Amino acid sequence: MSPTVDVPSIVVRLQDGVIDVTAETRFLSEGRGDVGAIVTFTGLCRDEKGTLSGLELEHFPGMAEAEIARIAGEAAGRWPLLGIVAIHRYGLVAPGEVIVLVAVASSHRQAAFAGAEFIMDFLKSRAPFWKKEHRADGREGQWVDAKDSDEAALSRW
Repeated sequence: MSPTVDVPSIVVRLQDGVIDVTAETRFLSEGRGDVGAIVTFTGLCRDEKGTLSGLELEHFPGMAEAEIARIAGEAAGRWPLLGIVAIHRYGLVAPGEVIVLVAVASSHRQAAFAGAEFIMDFLKSRAPFWKKEHRADGREGQWVDAKDSDEAALSRW
């Protein structure tokens, strides 16, 4: 008889509408008696000191979900996680709205924190998304370049 291995529930979704952080967190805890910690990262659209009216996010359908699922699966292999939710918006996102949610459940906080950080660091650098600024003054916005600091964050893993 082979040993039993607990496989966490992994939900990866891209959507063009509002992300309900409360509902997604509840999903990770309901009916899971061993969950002792849920760590969430909620990334919001900034207005960049009033200069932006929003960000337009584009992605390669299918490819983005597959990469996020791969990253989440790698996290599940590194830490004893019980559930993962990774949701990313696409389309036009207004300042103050949620762009990305990463929520990770585990029996203990250390694994949940590490898993959430790992997923977010790799999602930020490896998932195929592009962001274009929509300027508040109506001028043509720029595509946002990748940050060296995001790439550097991967070195700790």
